[in-house]
Amino acid sequence: MSTMLTTWGSGPGFTESPAPTPGRRQRLRRAIEHYGPVLVLYGVLKLIGFSVFMYLLHSAGDYRTKHPRFGGGANPWDVLASWDGWWYQQIAEHGYHPALVPVPGATGLITLEGNSAAFFPLYPAVIRLVSECTGLGLFGAGMLVSVAASFVAALGIHAVTARLGGNRAGLTAAGLWAVWPGSGMEWSVYSESLYVALAVWACHAVMTRRWLTAGALTFAAGLNRPTAGALIAALTIAGLLALYRRQDGVLRPLAAIAIAPLGLFGYLGWVGHQMGDYGGYFTLQSGAWAHEFDWGRHTLNVFTSVPVGHFEYFGAWPMEDVIGVVVVVMALMLIPLLIRLRPPAVLVVYTVLTIALVLGTQQFFGNVSRYLLPAFPLFIPLAIAMRRLSGPLQVTLLGIAALASGSYAGYVLFELGVP
Repeated sequence: MSTMLTTWGSGPGFTESPAPTPGRRQRLRRAIEHYGPVLVLYGVLKLIGFSVFMYLLHSAGDYRTKHPRFGGGANPWDVLASWDGWWYQQIAEHGYHPALVPVPGATGLITLEGNSAAFFPLYPAVIRLVSECTGLGLFGAGMLVSVAASFVAALGIHAVTARLGGNRAGLTAAGLWAVWPGSGMEWSVYSESLYVALAVWACHAVMTRRWLTAGALTFAAGLNRPTAGALIAALTIAGLLALYRRQDGVLRPLAAIAIAPLGLFGYLGWVGHQMGDYGGYFTLQSGAWAHEFDWGRHTLNVFTSVPVGHFEYFGAWPMEDVIGVVVVVMALMLIPLLIRLRPPAVLVVYTVLTIALVLGTQQFFGNVSRYLLPAFPLFIPLAIAMRRLSGPLQVTLLGIAALASGSYAGYVLFELGVP
């Protein structure tokens, strides 16, 4: 009987819980039908690419010669927690000790010693929490957080795209998230998956006019990556437009605008206070990693060098840089196509500013493919265009891209370059 109570035991401490009602079962079935294909498609495509990546890494074998901080250790899995991943684990284990420490006798671009304060706190904090709760250890916890967040991001990308192009386009966009250049970072001890999950659902909350949710998610995103400045600006402009149009009252958009930047500015302020220099975060990024906003001079240098096979600029990694150039060209071509769809302002502003921040910054250019991974609205025009293809053809194309992504989105970033 559908109303029968299921008895788990008897006596003190035991309770009876009702069996699922027809309404609950129906809602569960609808949720599975709606979200299941997204999770399955994304999971299968990622698993294909990840397996190819690990096979290539294992076949190469040279990860065994590297220090765990700079590319590997005793087994291929260590590569997934190298470079930035090493720093995140150090923060999760030891916390922060902000400082500006000069490199003795330094005369080049790198004048300061690296410091954990360059890495934002949300991701390592979640790693520490998950590690303490599960006993997985910092590496296992970091992987679990990233993988889980990548599925949440896939659902958000589907939800945003489906509002503009329908469910089929949303499903395709989630598939593109699995195979996009830079997608190798999604299943690694890096903060990209968590950031994209927060950013995409913040944009969705703005689109559905849930302002307080949007503000809270943007606040959290600001604690995760510095490029959240693009998301904060996008929410602010969307909120001001809502106020101008008198759509949602005054208090909720204003509250979202007020809450959104607190995470980013709060962390930058704390780092500056600890260092005794309120520009300390930017000084550290420039002096220890040569990352600084240069209005695109370095990007222009790369674009005039790579096509003629010249790789003597700062931080050159040939294979990775070629992929970076291709990704930038793709992004610049897709922006007009996105604007032609007339999407909500929050998506346009977020995408354009994310790309502008990345291209306007001096950095290891090969990292561009992962730095542009959060620009998920670029998937939307492609996903809508792919609706014209038959289902089997779409799956075939995404499957081929998944196989290839093990190389261009994983192996090249982690083994032939610097992730």
